[in-house]
Amino acid sequence: MSKIAVVYWSGTGNTEKMAEQVVAGAVEAGADATLYGASKFSADLMDQYEAVAFGCPSMGAEELEDSEFLPMFERCEKKLAGKKIALFGSYGWGDGEWMRSWEDRCIEDEAVIACPCVICNEAPDADAEADCRALGKSLA
Repeated sequence: MSKIAVVYWSGTGNTEKMAEQVVAGAVEAGADATLYGASKFSADLMDQYEAVAFGCPSMGAEELEDSEFLPMFERCEKKLAGKKIALFGSYGWGDGEWMRSWEDRCIEDEAVIACPCVICNEAPDADAEADCRALGKSLA
């Protein structure tokens, strides 16, 4: 059984809903999935998991949330080489630039991107929820 961490930050609850669907998909595929808010996860936990899904909404000028999520993620970056990961998040404006930049950053860190990232505008609809479940399954 695969051990998967799903780590997220959510300001409005939209990315939290996405994270819950990622966990559901991973569990449906037979994985042991654990949900973490960004403040509860650390680089020290990375080695305990075969795969990690990171979720963060777009903030400001299409950037990762910088008070809680980004500092945690930056500490995890040194452990991304060879690690199977997936990215997800919601946005309220823009065109998804934050996610493309984030994915490029992970590729530069030599992470193994398990599947295309999942983004949705505002609250996840049925299609976004299905995409999040598929993301979780791809990590399992």
